[in-house]
Amino acid sequence: MKKLMTAIMACGVIFPAMADDHDYRLIWSDEFDVDGAPASHWNYEKGFVRNHEDQWYQPENAEVKDGCLVITARLEDRPNPMHEPGSRDWRRQRERIKYTSSCLTTSESFNYRYGRLEVRARIPVTGGAWPAIWTLGNKLSWPANGELDLMEFYRTKEGEPIILANACWLGDNNRDAWDSVRVPFSHFLGKDPMWASKFHVWMMDWDPEMIRMYVDGELLNEIPLSQAKHGGGDSHDVNPFSNDLKGFGDYILLNLALGGDNGGKIDDSQFPLRYEIDYVRVYQKLN
Repeated sequence: MKKLMTAIMACGVIFPAMADDHDYRLIWSDEFDVDGAPASHWNYEKGFVRNHEDQWYQPENAEVKDGCLVITARLEDRPNPMHEPGSRDWRRQRERIKYTSSCLTTSESFNYRYGRLEVRARIPVTGGAWPAIWTLGNKLSWPANGELDLMEFYRTKEGEPIILANACWLGDNNRDAWDSVRVPFSHFLGKDPMWASKFHVWMMDWDPEMIRMYVDGELLNEIPLSQAKHGGGDSHDVNPFSNDLKGFGDYILLNLALGGDNGGKIDDSQFPLRYEIDYVRVYQKLN
């Protein structure tokens, strides 16, 4: 399901968070205060991974420096070690690696169900950049495990830059179903022409009834959890966002993708690209 920003939001009305900050306790965070390699609770995706994206993921493109996690996308030109002539797998069809970047996840160290995820970051907005803050369920396969995209930025096929806030789950006929808001980047530039040069706070509040996604206190999307229940495949009427399966939770992903199915045409003249994350914090309600 696609949504458009309402006229009232287009006018710049700010929607406050639904709960007072004093209702929450911090359960997990990374403040990125120590320079060097990211802390060991982060693990990495490697190689070509999804969406026909152009970047090769590797840990070397992520570092902590001056109080931020910095993911750097770089131009490269080296052989693809996974290349197989004649392969039908797009990951193996490519002869060379033209770009590198990083995707960090907490899949092996931390997951949570319900609470508030808060990330302060500065994102690259040049052609082909596809930065994201998102979560995936740690049980079942995609999309039955559920996907929450607190932030994505990319350019449409028409070249229009947009910021997205999405949820995805297994819908009818075992197909992925989406609740997606696409906000024209001009909406943010209209409020602050220097928006792209600044850090911003993305926040997601998740409870048994609703998921709400914000940037700088402005509500971008509300997703009723009741619409996400499914019964296809091996999931047996599981709602990935409001279920009581033992051990079920979401882990966090931070990545800078390039091109691919959604990222748009890559502007090589702008490299290297920097995606800077000041902190990642997860809170849960005291009650």
